[in-house]
Amino acid sequence: MKDLINRLRTTRLGFLIILLILLWAKTEFAYYVDFTLGTSGLLQQIIQLINPLGLSALFLSLALYVKKARPAYITAIVIYLLMTVLVFVNVLYYREFTDFMSVQTMLGVSKVTQGLGTSTINMMIPRDLVYWFDVVLVLLAYLGYGIRNVWRYIHHESLVWPHFGLKVDTKPVTYHLPQAVSLVAVACFGVTMAISELNRPQLLTRNFDHNYTVKYLGLVPFTAYDGFQTARNSQVRASADSADMDKILQYTRSHYAAPNVSYYGTAKGKNVIIIHMESFQQFLIGQKVDGQEVTPFLNSLIKQKDTLSFDNFYHQVGNGKTSDAENMLETSTFGLSSGSLFTALGTDNTFQGAPSLLQQYAGYTSAVFHGGLGTFWNRNNVYKSLGYNYFFDGNFYNHDADTRTAYGIKDKLMFGESIKYMEHLQQPFYAKVITTTNHYPFFITDEDSDFPEANTDDAYIKGYFRTAHYLDQALSEFFAYLKTSGLEKNSIVMLYGDHFGLSDDRNKDLASLLTPDSNPTAAKLTNDATPDDWNAFDNAQLQRVPLIFHMPGLKGGVNHTYGGEIDVLPTLLHLLGVKSNNFVQFGTDLLSPQHDTTIAFRNHDFVTPRYTVLSGVVYDNKTGQIVKLSAADQATIDAKQQHVNQELSLSDTLANKNLLRFYVPKGYTPVNPDQADFSQSLAQMMHVEQEAGKKSTSLFSKNHDQSTVSDFSTDAPEVANDPSALTTYPDKVAGQANGDVKRTTQSSK
Repeated sequence: MKDLINRLRTTRLGFLIILLILLWAKTEFAYYVDFTLGTSGLLQQIIQLINPLGLSALFLSLALYVKKARPAYITAIVIYLLMTVLVFVNVLYYREFTDFMSVQTMLGVSKVTQGLGTSTINMMIPRDLVYWFDVVLVLLAYLGYGIRNVWRYIHHESLVWPHFGLKVDTKPVTYHLPQAVSLVAVACFGVTMAISELNRPQLLTRNFDHNYTVKYLGLVPFTAYDGFQTARNSQVRASADSADMDKILQYTRSHYAAPNVSYYGTAKGKNVIIIHMESFQQFLIGQKVDGQEVTPFLNSLIKQKDTLSFDNFYHQVGNGKTSDAENMLETSTFGLSSGSLFTALGTDNTFQGAPSLLQQYAGYTSAVFHGGLGTFWNRNNVYKSLGYNYFFDGNFYNHDADTRTAYGIKDKLMFGESIKYMEHLQQPFYAKVITTTNHYPFFITDEDSDFPEANTDDAYIKGYFRTAHYLDQALSEFFAYLKTSGLEKNSIVMLYGDHFGLSDDRNKDLASLLTPDSNPTAAKLTNDATPDDWNAFDNAQLQRVPLIFHMPGLKGGVNHTYGGEIDVLPTLLHLLGVKSNNFVQFGTDLLSPQHDTTIAFRNHDFVTPRYTVLSGVVYDNKTGQIVKLSAADQATIDAKQQHVNQELSLSDTLANKNLLRFYVPKGYTPVNPDQADFSQSLAQMMHVEQEAGKKSTSLFSKNHDQSTVSDFSTDAPEVANDPSALTTYPDKVAGQANGDVKRTTQSSK
């Protein structure tokens, strides 16, 4: 041991190993103390222990390539200091924004300081000394003092650490040692990447959360990858000009569908409540398990005279899944061909989203309610660019082990806890509630649901029906609240499924469980078919998801029009009486006689009312069989394929080149995301209400300053055990309830 310590302190390689160990220790400290990475399971723990080593060792090894001794030591110390600074600024940034600092934010040096608050010192706490104590020791050691000399200086000769002092190694490094160390570092990083990919496939291609990237790859690789993405995006955008935008405007204006006069403006001035139903497929509606309806509430809702639903409505997501669905909902533009637009481009892109459009053209307040991490899918940044006024993420909800799902909190609690915020929004408002219980792996306890298990050996299919039933119960409770509180009469509620829940490889097992008597979609799929006959066409038919509008006085019914998520925004805007002809939108109003019924999938397949085209193979929608087309029909299919390719390509160009910065619709002011501070959402909302006084239009004010939380009733066991969970605020935000807004300059993009 004595010889080992001596080699560490007297050789260049030993010095680098000491620096690497110190960097590893402080990084692990940050992982477990200052960051919330959601690490679970032994494998993820191992990954988190090794991921700081690879690239850190690679960068430190650069000092071995410096031939002269002192410059080599100085190079190592500079790299070590820079990496320490990287860890520490991320600790401070995460403490303020629950996210990691992007390279784009770092490039705006003056704004980084602003983003960390008016006084960075005020954000520091005593344990932060951990990140700098070793730096002091390293500098003292290099300057030739060390602990031994310090003790001698104060005359405590008996307390000496003889092996701590640093001795500068003036000998040339062994031939090929620098290359060998770099190679070992790269190999270590490669192992980390491989194990991470096994545990979380498509980690970088989907890249849905900065926390995941750091948890699996480490803080240094995250920064390096983010820097690469920033450079690539900048290069693409540098080649853009307004001429690119002209091509897109020409397409969207020629593709525009005028509103249906029977529906245009029927919801004008109404609150908009959007319920994002996670992983919810259309076949669930009408489905039964052991004679019991999976979705009894939704089954009854779509039969009401003032409910309008669409049964040929398809999701159109790619790798971005939920974020792609949200992007289409908010902007009527497609997600990217690979990865997530929200995470790859969302922080820096210009958007013209529903929240800002409704605020500027119809006076709406906007908010999102989501009981999970605000960083997931980069929502904390994208929602600012979309123009949302408030984002109530997991920090605003009461959490404990019994209330959590993998991605938020249970839906019944989510709806119940959101009321104490929603009732303070100024009306009319645009509010989106994101559910999470019906998310893979579809687990729910017997205490939460006594719904029977389906007759299958597939645990995920069993769980899918059970979690869908739980969501349906949560919706029933929330709709009851809307009616009791009076919100229903002044709101239009839109429910939609974001994407598939069960993957295609489970559909054969699912086929035998579908109930054709109560489900038209299932009847079509199972007619004269067995699980062994299941094919790509059947998989495509199961990509239908619900789209439901409910509002007292709305002309309802089941609409069989073919459409997809790209069509939601123009449909909603027209219902609200907002013209959309000057906006850049790739979808068309589902209710318009001019609606485009060709549904483009992100992989360039498509569906029409007559045909489904998958990888160039054409299926007849009535029979599900491959058809041999006449020359005229083939020409029609070719034209539609060209149309699909064109709109996907134009949407990709719009996003990748950030072209909306070149176009501002008449009467519209581009969103400045720097003006939003979602960490202060409650304080800002309450401040607006207090400032408005008697002019306040919030439900709380209209109810004579009385809360409507008591109008909500749930059978959730967590509420039965602790009813105050619905009315109290978490400690992190409780201080905001009096409306005292924290005065800080907002973070830069």
